[in-house]
Amino acid sequence: MDRAISELQRAFLSDEEIAASRLSMGLDTQLLADGTYVVVEDEGRIVGCGGWSWRATLYGGDHNPALRNAAPLDPARDPARIRAMYTDPDHVRRGIGRMVLAASEAAAKAAGFTRAELMATLAGESLYLACGYEPIERVQKMSEGGVPVPGVRMGKVLG
Repeated sequence: MDRAISELQRAFLSDEEIAASRLSMGLDTQLLADGTYVVVEDEGRIVGCGGWSWRATLYGGDHNPALRNAAPLDPARDPARIRAMYTDPDHVRRGIGRMVLAASEAAAKAAGFTRAELMATLAGESLYLACGYEPIERVQKMSEGGVPVPGVRMGKVLG
């Protein structure tokens, strides 16, 4: 995750914005406890990860409780959340992100959800657009603190 945050955002964010993004990005262990998070390995090394959630949190790691909300979502009314998607910089453009995203969408659909939402980084936006997500709103402050970090809340109907 750390390398993905540091390296893949360089074309989109300043060093200060990347540092500030760490306040909102990272692992949410609730996803592990819920069994909705997967990793992709290559020879024992994690090269990708991500998942989905039936909880209200849209984004945010363990270190930022202000962004987290463990309230359950109603599949009849609410979209599932696609969460914490990261690919190792040495393994981008190999289909890892698409594979994790497809598995997450399929699991959310199997749980009764008909829609999914996520908060995309600017670096990840093109992947989600290519996978059928549409922008809902652009935000200028994904992280708390003095340096604003842009992001895009996106959504998709699960087919």
